[in-house]
Amino acid sequence: MIYLDYQATTPLAPEAREAMMPWLAGPETAGFANPHSPHRYGRAAAAAVEVARARVAALLPPGGRVVFTSGATEALNLAIIGSGRKRLAVSAIEHAAVLDTARFVDPDVTVLPVSGEGLVDADGAIPEGTGLVAVMQVNNEIGTVQPVETIAAQARAMGALFLCDAVQGAGKLAAPEGADLIALSSHKLYGPKGIGALWVRDGVKLAPLIHGGGQEGGLRSGTLSPALCAGFGAAAALCTSLGTSDAEHVEKLWTLARSLFEDWTLNGSETERWHGNLNVRLPGLNVGRLLSECRNVAFSAGSACASGSGRPSHVLRALGLSDRDSKTAIRLGFGRYTGEEDLVQAAAAIHAAAKVQGVL
Repeated sequence: MIYLDYQATTPLAPEAREAMMPWLAGPETAGFANPHSPHRYGRAAAAAVEVARARVAALLPPGGRVVFTSGATEALNLAIIGSGRKRLAVSAIEHAAVLDTARFVDPDVTVLPVSGEGLVDADGAIPEGTGLVAVMQVNNEIGTVQPVETIAAQARAMGALFLCDAVQGAGKLAAPEGADLIALSSHKLYGPKGIGALWVRDGVKLAPLIHGGGQEGGLRSGTLSPALCAGFGAAAALCTSLGTSDAEHVEKLWTLARSLFEDWTLNGSETERWHGNLNVRLPGLNVGRLLSECRNVAFSAGSACASGSGRPSHVLRALGLSDRDSKTAIRLGFGRYTGEEDLVQAAAAIHAAAKVQGVL
């Protein structure tokens, strides 16, 4: 199987798995300890959690704290609901974790439009009185990189908080400067599933969503998993140490992928994008049939969270594409563990299946 769905999840780094193993041990070691216990075993587990917290924090701006969560969805909910802000503005291409939560808080939420290239207008008007603005760093479907620093400054000037979903960009791009709240997900940067984080700028006040023992500085009750924290921390540390080589590898893959799919139409900006994401469309393509026939290639028709819904992508529709054209797009995601031959073989399989349909 050739895996090209890095936006849905990334492979677990061997180093992250190794870091987790001591904290998954049985009763013969102290690895099973509760990190909130005061005894020696508990303190050792707590120390591992704090090492992981520091490693994740190294991916983020100074002047804030990292709060571990069960994933980015919880982090985004904590940021939006916990902020207490009732008037919200979010981009039209946000992940459902932002859009749905924003609509829950503010049924009249302002939706900031994007251009045909999938970019939010950095000079666009944010309504007066807006309390929180949310714009993602890198779109999960089309890979466009948003002008978040400029929008963050605009939000701050009007007294609004700025929330950035950095799930797809963390560990790959520089941290979004100017944000007040930043959400991350471990399994999108080669760490384990089941853990994420919310970075909270110093001075920003949030109310907890989950009440109980007051762990995580009173913002998130519940027993932390030292194993998940350690894996997340190790993955974050790898992103720091391998950042240059990872970026160079992705650039080579991007250049190859563009040449292999040169007859397809690119969705989203050619220049303002993360090059580990290739979203392309072909007129008349039956994507469902294509996915079924390319059984040895793992790729997608869009967000994994919306797959199987039958609905056109809200991201592609926001770009101005028709429902028909939106349903002819595929997304290929690649990264650290993708080989050039993987792309060549995958492209051959996809093109062969498209030719059978008579659309290539």
